[in-house]
Amino acid sequence: KAAVTDDTACIVVQTPNYLGCLEDIPAIAEVAHDNGALLVVVNNEPTAFGIVEPPGLQGADIVVGEGQALGLPVNLGGPHCGLLGTRKKYIRQMPGRLCGRSRDATGRDGFVLTLSTREQHIRREKATSNICTNQGLMALAVCIYLTLMGPSGIERVGHINLGLMHRFRNRLQETPGVRLAFPNTPVYNESVILTDDPVDEVIRRCSEAGVLPGISVAKAYPELGNALLVNITELHTAEDVDLLVQLLANG
Repeated sequence: KAAVTDDTACIVVQTPNYLGCLEDIPAIAEVAHDNGALLVVVNNEPTAFGIVEPPGLQGADIVVGEGQALGLPVNLGGPHCGLLGTRKKYIRQMPGRLCGRSRDATGRDGFVLTLSTREQHIRREKATSNICTNQGLMALAVCIYLTLMGPSGIERVGHINLGLMHRFRNRLQETPGVRLAFPNTPVYNESVILTDDPVDEVIRRCSEAGVLPGISVAKAYPELGNALLVNITELHTAEDVDLLVQLLANG
């Protein structure tokens, strides 16, 4: 709040953030709007929206994110699919091509580009965006995944993620040598843990057992000490969680 002034154009916040914690979006939205700024929310875990209130309902003006979790492979970092949404009053400033459904003179359905500026086709040097074939294929794959899953499927994925993470956090409280970095902060499917042993040693020990426990956050947040960022998704099982806790305890 102290960093925001009348000259602030926007506040950009990620939730869940890099450390896996959910941010208080309504409170941040109030700070932004009280100072005439926009709130941009970044999300890299879209499955969280199956159980967490979407940023738009919490006061966000623009939402951007990563669609990899929506049925796409990890794929060594790409190609993936970016997500972008905005309030209706900003829709004509959105980059990209928006596809809508219409009907022709004979009543047949047809898909057309809507809200597409003429610069996209005529004055290309002033176009707001471009898109490559790989991103288009990824967007199609995400559409197929969302169609197959539906609202109830995404909600189920969200509950699986959250349930497994809570199992991990609860088990961790009974495990010597490790503890939660932020025990009182809400999380979704990522959480930072602190280890008595050096993080690199913990990663090596787990890797020898065929388990990648997470990544060290020492370079990004050295003040946390021996900190390990753990991610658990619907691709894991309760047995996977228990094995990870066991390996962490074997130090």
